[in-house]
Amino acid sequence: MDQNDELLELAGSVSSVIYKNEENGYTVLRLSADGGEPVTVVGCFPCASVGESMIISGKWTTHSVHGRQFKAEFAQRLMPDTVSSIYSYLAGGAVKGIGPAMASMIVNEFGEKTLEVIENEPEKLVRLRGISQTKAKQISQDFRRQAGMRRLMEFVCSFGLRPILAMRVYRFYGDEGLDLLRDNPYLLAAEHIGGTFAEADIMAQEIGMDANSPKRVGAAVLFELVHNAGNGHCFIPREKLAAVTAQLIGVDEDTVQESISVLIEDERLILEDIAGCRACYLPALYEAEAGAAAHLAAMAGKSYPDRMDLDALIASLEQEQGIRYAPLQRQVLALALRHQLVVLTGGPGTGKTTSVRAILAMFDRLGLKTLLTAPTGRAAKRMTELTGHEASTVHRLLEAKFAEDDETVVFAKNAKEPLDCDAVVIDECSMVDIQLMDALLEAMPPEARLVMVGDADQLPSVGPGNVFSAVIRSGVVPLVRLTEIFRQKEDSRIIRNAHMINRGEHPNLSENAGDFFRLKRIQAGSSVETILELISTRLPEKMHIPSEEIQVLSPTRKGELGTANLNKRLQQTLNPPQPGRHEKAFGEVVFRENDRVMQIKNNYDILWQSADHRLAGCGIFNGDIGRIIGIDPEAEQLTVDFDGRIASYGFDSLLELEHAWAMTVHKSQGSEYRAVILALAPGAQMLMTRDVLYTAVTRARELLILVGDDQTAYQMIDNFRQTKRYSALRVRLRRLCGVEG
Repeated sequence: MDQNDELLELAGSVSSVIYKNEENGYTVLRLSADGGEPVTVVGCFPCASVGESMIISGKWTTHSVHGRQFKAEFAQRLMPDTVSSIYSYLAGGAVKGIGPAMASMIVNEFGEKTLEVIENEPEKLVRLRGISQTKAKQISQDFRRQAGMRRLMEFVCSFGLRPILAMRVYRFYGDEGLDLLRDNPYLLAAEHIGGTFAEADIMAQEIGMDANSPKRVGAAVLFELVHNAGNGHCFIPREKLAAVTAQLIGVDEDTVQESISVLIEDERLILEDIAGCRACYLPALYEAEAGAAAHLAAMAGKSYPDRMDLDALIASLEQEQGIRYAPLQRQVLALALRHQLVVLTGGPGTGKTTSVRAILAMFDRLGLKTLLTAPTGRAAKRMTELTGHEASTVHRLLEAKFAEDDETVVFAKNAKEPLDCDAVVIDECSMVDIQLMDALLEAMPPEARLVMVGDADQLPSVGPGNVFSAVIRSGVVPLVRLTEIFRQKEDSRIIRNAHMINRGEHPNLSENAGDFFRLKRIQAGSSVETILELISTRLPEKMHIPSEEIQVLSPTRKGELGTANLNKRLQQTLNPPQPGRHEKAFGEVVFRENDRVMQIKNNYDILWQSADHRLAGCGIFNGDIGRIIGIDPEAEQLTVDFDGRIASYGFDSLLELEHAWAMTVHKSQGSEYRAVILALAPGAQMLMTRDVLYTAVTRARELLILVGDDQTAYQMIDNFRQTKRYSALRVRLRRLCGVEG
């Protein structure tokens, strides 16, 4: 790579736009500089079009696939102002509805004033052949929209901020967005825009806003609440909120307290004395927590008279399924028969699946229509395979979709349009956050039963709250905790070691036998090479486990043993470039046909159809795993097979995908794999914890291989960090059920 310390400068006009990502502004273009040969330039150029002039500061780099190119750091952009450049701009498709022929006609008529006419005097276009009043108006509206978005983007980018923020502001506020931002830059940090407070503060400081401005302080308070919701908190105590906000923006706590009071008056923040403190909530989280608590408390207090002889029913089910239930499994059936709400928890090998199958069979005998659901597609698929009953994700069950603003999620199933069922069984409950649980409870018919199933010792949900743990700790819900490891599981070292890890004990990692192995590696580079060898040759050849049935896990994304680097190395090993195998470079990532990929955000609108074209639907969800089966450069589309659901992505939507040969332990929740390779290296203490290791180990069905140093594993076992989450669900449940404390 050829890099100088000082930025170089290129000036010229855009001769072609090779690629542009509408989501993040990333663009690859050809710049004709000073009459010389066009050069390839990459960088952030929102709405770049042929014909515009640019003065670009950056550095020359050499891309491994695309060769020498100029990587832009900053750009000054000018609209075309000569007849030839205006023609190139319009003929290149910059304005919807104008092609080369119409561009020539308009430019011949109006010359250098063409763009001014289009923007401000579109009625003049009507005198040209083929342009009606309606078409002239549409051309002008499109140009003004593009010009408005461009001005907004240039304003935002002039502060070095992400162009996607400008796009979101324009989506919500249109042409008013620029004036709104100038008046209140902290609009960028609003939840629906998605900027950070630091980004908004950069703009505010540069335009001269006072450090003690109520707009600044109020935005900082709300940003702290949103930021901490991302860390799992439903609320923040008022004193703590004031302290952290004051520290964030460098003002005194009294000023912050005044701002909190104003936000409460404006109902942008809700204050409630609960859980021993003055809790400050975002309204949506307050409503979700209070709503979920009310539903759960009502269900916890409801029971049913016996409709059949339980002992006779159990005997019949045992004969039907060829199994004898353990005492605790019989207890689960008794509770599910008599109570509207039941919680079932337990570690690996303790019989949760057998219990769920028994509950389903019993509900069938009762004539109940039962729906099975789980938080992720992989968890739902696993539930289907283990029970023989069709399961779906919670989002799909509730018919989730984007609202008209394309940002807010709404559910077609709710209190007004409830689910058609008599019972719901939800698995992997530890992954369910407070808002999703509230939405599910809201959509359930008042008389419907709910069985919550999960492992309370796994990682909590990524979203706010710790619902499953709170329900269990409330002590007011009928509960069975399975503890016995069944005989057929006793020989599994995966199961035995998982329970030892959960108890805080150190397994003997040098005992390489059965289904649990440790390959000791001290250096990260050596660990990487071992992982590549295991997945590409050793396991497929020696143990007959194909690479597609092996999942590499890591606690972290960063570092040599993080998922980002591992995925690059695994792609090179498992799916290298080949003649005829199409690929698509996207930023620093190359997607290639046959790559394993994962959807990393919920997309409720993307269409899919089955491979045989018999089924179709919409929605691919966070955590869904698929394989790239086609890349069409001309159509600018990439096609992924998600376990028989075929979905196509425009090249501008590839931010929703990432490689998935390696994934973080958090992303693996709810899944089970035939073989798991766990990459271990020292990392941040908040990631290297007992529950992370426990969750990773319990993802493996037949084989687990730890690659790394024993001491890293033992340090994780000893690091029992149960991060406190501010949530009052447990307290609310107990209070609503009439239990003090």
